[in-house]
Amino acid sequence: MSTLIPLHRSLFTPEKTTVLQNSEFSVSAFTYPSGVESLILQNSRGFLEVLPFMGQILWNAEFDGVSLRMDNMFSEPKPVSEIQATYGCFSFHSGLLASGCPAPDDTHTLHGEFPCAPMDSAELLIEDDGAVTVRSHHEYVMGFGHHYAAAPTVTLAASSGIFRIGMKVKNLSAYAPMPLQYMCHMNYAFVPRGRMVDNLSQGAFQLRRTVPAHVTPTPRWEVLNERILSGDYDANSLDGAEEFDPEIVYFADAIDEQVDRAEFSLTHPDGTVFITRFPTRQFPVATRWILHNPDQKVSAFVLPGTSRPEGYLAAEASGTLIHLAPGEERTFEVETGLLSAAEAKNQVKE
Repeated sequence: MSTLIPLHRSLFTPEKTTVLQNSEFSVSAFTYPSGVESLILQNSRGFLEVLPFMGQILWNAEFDGVSLRMDNMFSEPKPVSEIQATYGCFSFHSGLLASGCPAPDDTHTLHGEFPCAPMDSAELLIEDDGAVTVRSHHEYVMGFGHHYAAAPTVTLAASSGIFRIGMKVKNLSAYAPMPLQYMCHMNYAFVPRGRMVDNLSQGAFQLRRTVPAHVTPTPRWEVLNERILSGDYDANSLDGAEEFDPEIVYFADAIDEQVDRAEFSLTHPDGTVFITRFPTRQFPVATRWILHNPDQKVSAFVLPGTSRPEGYLAAEASGTLIHLAPGEERTFEVETGLLSAAEAKNQVKE
């Protein structure tokens, strides 16, 4: 039997308030000067920082003294409606009616309506296995439009640097289907000389050839793309990736035809490993996003998605746009986080 603790907004004040304390976890709530509510989940290895009422953004993540989050320009989350106006987080939920970078003919914002959506309620769950889950609830309803319920979650286990990010979405319309695009957008820290490994077929990732609106090509960047295509760069290494500005992006399509459960890792020179695993029947497309400049540094070694993050119309044209029937529900879950060098060696031995 799990225990549920409602997270009333009154818990969130400028002074940090303890919500839960036991031998394995500490959970505390506070409000930033910007007015955004934050919840800190801490175990013996580190912490997750969740924004339970704003898209359930995972603002920060740190384990064993290692930050998992990209370098960014934001000192705190901002109370905004579009993700690019508070782009300092570890992860966010991209979607749900549309996802990714809109093409000129698309009508949706960057990464869709959900990333910064106001949550109607939130709660803390103490699971039977001792793990702690934060679950938020959001109802989207638009006159003459779509109607859905979404419940994002994040779950942290005791004494672990691995956690789970989840999303459940249900079409509440009594008669109309709804489109669904979803990506679990994890902005992992840039790792100099890091090495990326996956269990996909060799050459599964291919360089993006389109140029989204937020990217301004330079002659140097265009030459860099040609050098990547000619094989001058190892696509699985971050050696030399300090040159990746603007961003360099790779796509791996139809990975559900290769493996049932995908596993991706980014290894630090000291043996520490960032790792992500997910079922490919939920996420048949994988994206890799790398950027390095004085303001922002990120090596998103995998972004699990239902489609490429190229917008609604591109997903529709490629046949990867999902249509939920009235009353239909979909669930998504990603396992991700940090393995110490010792844990990584033990997994290899097993």
